Amino acid sequence: MKPVRDASGNRYLLVKRSADSSRVRDPETGEERYVPTADLEPISDESGLETAAAAVAPASVRRVLTAVHDDRSLGLLVALVDRGPLSVRELLDGTEYCESDLHGLLSELRAAGLIVEADAAGGRGYAATSVAEEAVDGLRSIGAE
Repeated sequence: MKPVRDASGNRYLLVKRSADSSRVRDPETGEERYVPTADLEPISDESGLETAAAAVAPASVRRVLTAVHDDRSLGLLVALVDRGPLSVRELLDGTEYCESDLHGLLSELRAAGLIVEADAAGGRGYAATSVAEEAVDGLRSIGAE
């Protein structure tokens, strides 16, 4: 799947190419249609998989999906959204993570822009960012449907 765009800037995934027309898939809807091949140009700075992933909106939800590894790590992020900021001691006492595993996960969540260091109970702690709050709200609304 190669990403392409038409003259209007719409992004598609190229399914099949021929001299006259090409079949493309809209990554947001999954619908396929034929368009003139001459109207398409390749997108060289993005992979087809990145184009497909971009259809998952909002971007904050995509960020959470790529940063969390399992229910426990998602639960930690949700706890920070709901109860944060939390001190490192509270996180160690309230989770099943050993210190090194917790440190690794917190580093990944920080690198993803989902949490930031914050003062908590007079010491070092972590708080959820607005991106994390938006994503968790979005994921909760999906579950409510």
